[in-house]
Amino acid sequence: MKGVVLAGTASGVGKTVASLTVLEGLKTAGYEPQPAKGGPDFIDPSHHATVCDRPSRSLDPWLSGEDGCLRNYWRGSGDVCVVEGMMGLYDGTNSTAYVAETLDLPVVLVVDAKAGMESVAASALGFREYATVAGRDINVVGVLAQRAHGGRHEAGIREALPDGLAYLGRIPPLSGLEIPDRHLGLHMGEEAPIDSETLREASEGVEIERLVDLAREPPHPVPEPSGPDTDATVAVADDGAFCFKYPATVERLAERASVVTFSPVAGDPVPDCDGVYLPGGYPELHGPGLAAGGTLAELGDRAAGGLPVLGECGGLMALSETLTDADGETHRMAGVLPADVRMHDRYQALDHVELRARGDTLTAAAAETIRGHEFHYSEADVAPDATFAFDVERGDGIVDRKEGLTEYRTLGTYAHVHADSGAFDRFVDRL
Repeated sequence: MKGVVLAGTASGVGKTVASLTVLEGLKTAGYEPQPAKGGPDFIDPSHHATVCDRPSRSLDPWLSGEDGCLRNYWRGSGDVCVVEGMMGLYDGTNSTAYVAETLDLPVVLVVDAKAGMESVAASALGFREYATVAGRDINVVGVLAQRAHGGRHEAGIREALPDGLAYLGRIPPLSGLEIPDRHLGLHMGEEAPIDSETLREASEGVEIERLVDLAREPPHPVPEPSGPDTDATVAVADDGAFCFKYPATVERLAERASVVTFSPVAGDPVPDCDGVYLPGGYPELHGPGLAAGGTLAELGDRAAGGLPVLGECGGLMALSETLTDADGETHRMAGVLPADVRMHDRYQALDHVELRARGDTLTAAAAETIRGHEFHYSEADVAPDATFAFDVERGDGIVDRKEGLTEYRTLGTYAHVHADSGAFDRFVDRL
């Protein structure tokens, strides 16, 4: 499976729309595209999956390790992988450049060309040459002009590009190429998909075959560490409140145990299981339903009886005593963790984090470190006698650089972790 990375000159230049357009163009040309997203994001991959009808691979070498990033790439299928980058090409601890370097894939630069022609070429040349300054072993091979018109506009960009930078087409400024946003980012793909006909129209300006010719195959990874199969069953919450989960996480859980899904929003009973995983998502948008549905109350009883429960971010919120939404309405949650959670109008944390276990817990042994990512608009008011699972070695934590509330055999943390961290293997082993 050959691949290419679509990187931006900055956040907001239209990488997601460009990626969706290229994916649609590949489909139209008869290819089987495999979408992927550099970094820890959950939302952009949902749009990829809507277009391609297959999971988008989340590729984050800082979270999963470089071998884990490669393994996750090769969990995909198809014949051409399109990796959407994050922020600008060189920005951040876990930059798109680092992802491209880890995968040894060529980079196509998405440039907002709305108000430029020769300047687009100058920007692209600077980004290519800066790889040496940044110490990154990457190759910027071409340019995709976002919001560019045809005719003289397109010709001016194409003719200005120096040798070694291929012109790979343009994304026209069509009104239908817009995705609404809210806190945490864009709406999810199933909520606000771009019309396929609009994407197909936009893709007519992309030189698909030239892009495929420039793509190449990454190296194969070190095999994934094996773990003994178990007869355990893990119940995974799956609905609009709990929709932030990496495909590799559910796949790895299914390799180690039986996986069943349920919907707390719909009021499903907690399945007969040996452990529960509550991913992140938007419980704040479903507060009344979660409070009235009965699932969280049952989960609270089951957790008090010793059922292992792991909650990440939105899962932590749902396991707390109460959740106060953006309108000031307070809703009763599962009542397992001694915290009251309140939404704010700006984010309270956004960073990669590193946590050291204070003792044995569901996802780590004592003194072991795990890496994760936090992005949330809520804040937890924690009881004075709360028990914390982790000390924070990188990041802010819930209270005084402490993370992970734990009660009974339940763990709730704001940090999302990747399957290749080993955390979910440890979770299964402790069931």
